Amino acid sequence: MKTNIYKNLEVQYTKLFRHLKVGSFKTRERYGKAFKRFMVFLAREYRLQKLCNISEKHILAYVSYMQNKGLSASTIKTELAAIRFFHDNMPYTKNELPTNEDLELKKRTFGGVDRTWTTPEFNHMLIAAIDNKDYQAILCLARYAGLRLEECFRIDTNDAKNALETGELLVKGKGGLWRYVPINESIRITFRDMLKITPVGEKLFVRPYDKTHLAMKRLQCFIAYHRKRFTENTITFHGLRHTFAHEQYNKFIEQGCSDFVARKKVSELLGHHRDDVTRIYLSGGDDV
Repeated sequence: MKTNIYKNLEVQYTKLFRHLKVGSFKTRERYGKAFKRFMVFLAREYRLQKLCNISEKHILAYVSYMQNKGLSASTIKTELAAIRFFHDNMPYTKNELPTNEDLELKKRTFGGVDRTWTTPEFNHMLIAAIDNKDYQAILCLARYAGLRLEECFRIDTNDAKNALETGELLVKGKGGLWRYVPINESIRITFRDMLKITPVGEKLFVRPYDKTHLAMKRLQCFIAYHRKRFTENTITFHGLRHTFAHEQYNKFIEQGCSDFVARKKVSELLGHHRDDVTRIYLSGGDDV
C-alpha cells in the first residue's frame, strides 16, 4: 500500500518537474533527488496523497528524522531548500512552510552543539562594538572571509592594499599554509577605512605600542561579556568561521556543485584542505 502511495506522489512530482523552468538543470536534478527522499518519508510515515498538502508538521517531523540519522546541519538545510524549491513552484498549495528563521530554535540541535552565529547575534555584536571600529572590522573579516583570530590580527597595510587591487586577500594560516580568500564589499570598506588611519607597513589592528596576543585576548573578552546581553548561546569568535563555512557551502550547492565538491571548495577557503575537518565545521563541531 505504501508503495502505491509513493507511486502516486511520484506521478505528481514528475508532472511538476516537467513543467519547471526555474533554476539550472543541475539544480533541478539535485533538488529532485532530495525531494524524492522526502516523498518516501511522506508515504511511509503519513501516507500523504497529495503533494500540495505538505504542511509544517511534515517539515518538523522530517527535520527530526534527519537529526536522528545524524545528518549535518548543512545537509539538513540543503534538503529543506529542495523541499521549498518544489513547494514554491507547486500549484494549489494550501500551507506555508516554515523558513530557516522559523526553525532557528532547533538549529543548534543539528549535529550537536552548533558554533555558528545567527544573523541577529552578529548584528547585535556589531552594535555592541559601535564605538570600536577595529572590533567591527575584525568581526566582518571572520564573518565574510572565514579568517581565524590570529589571521585577522596579522593583516598589515600591504595585505589590505593588495586585496583591494585584486579582490582577494592572501592569508597565512596554520602551519604556514597560504590561501587566497575573496573579499566582499563590507571588507573593502573596512580596508579603505583602516588604511586611512594606519601607518604604511603596520598591522591594521595592532597599535605600535600594543602586543598582538593582548589585543586578541581583549576582543575575546569583549565577545564573552556582551554575548550575555542578547543570546543564551555560548558564541565565540571562532563561531563566525563556522558561519562562513555554512554559507559558502550552501552557495556552492546552489550553484550546482555536488556535496563533495562543495565541501572541497569550502576546505580551500578555510585553508586546511581536509574533508574531515570541513565536515566538523558543517556539522557544528568543535573549533578547528
